[in-house]
Amino acid sequence: MVGGVIALLIVGMAIFAPWLAPYHPIDHADLRHAEEPPSWTHLFGTDNQGRDILSRVIYGARVSLSVGLGCQGLNSLIGILLGLTAGFIGKRWDDLVMALTNIMLSIPSLVFALAIMAVLGPGLLNIFLAVGLTNWAYSCRVTRSQVLFSRSLDYVQAARALGYSQGRIMFSQILPNIVGPILVVATLGVAGAILLEASLSFLGLGAEPPTPSWGGMLSTAREQLFTAPWMSIFPGLAIFVTVLGLNLLGDGLRDILDPHTTRQRR
Repeated sequence: MVGGVIALLIVGMAIFAPWLAPYHPIDHADLRHAEEPPSWTHLFGTDNQGRDILSRVIYGARVSLSVGLGCQGLNSLIGILLGLTAGFIGKRWDDLVMALTNIMLSIPSLVFALAIMAVLGPGLLNIFLAVGLTNWAYSCRVTRSQVLFSRSLDYVQAARALGYSQGRIMFSQILPNIVGPILVVATLGVAGAILLEASLSFLGLGAEPPTPSWGGMLSTAREQLFTAPWMSIFPGLAIFVTVLGLNLLGDGLRDILDPHTTRQRR
């Protein structure tokens, strides 16, 4: 419940950013008020260009959530397709997919994303591709393990007896019955994608300035860490609260959807 409330608040903040932000995150810049501490005029203070940090944090939620949801959607699509076909078809295709999955798991996501960004260059669209192609291995392994368990169950055997094709069995019979674990992995993956996007933006490979991004704001604030700490505190808190909420939501969904945990509670 706590994770769900936090996630809904962050999503609502991103959707209603134009109405919630007291100032424009880019155009409202006044060097006369640069690096001002938090006050009633600027609740989170101002940055080195006199822009309101609260407004930039609110608008930064749009970048982080769009990258997190979009990238994890791509990750889940790749992982589900590979895991579903590998677990159901098996044989050499299963060996090939598992070998590729093990290779992906052996490479740190940030290193792989940096390599892709080095080829594509900085930019928000390139972040979608870089992050969206790095974390599909978890969804693939979870999907494959669920398919291996489900393909011998009675309802799958009944579908075979009725003459269903392999594609129809996979997508209309097996996939709807294993969506629970996949949803949990996807929820946790959104948090990981947000952290990865913030890391790339901190290194200068994310959303190009002056687009407000939590990681980009931290990168700008590192030079004023001791003279204007509020410039880094509030974007860091935004990342922390968002990732914490999504992780709590994922853990809660896992507890609810796991029949063993439900049985123990009863």
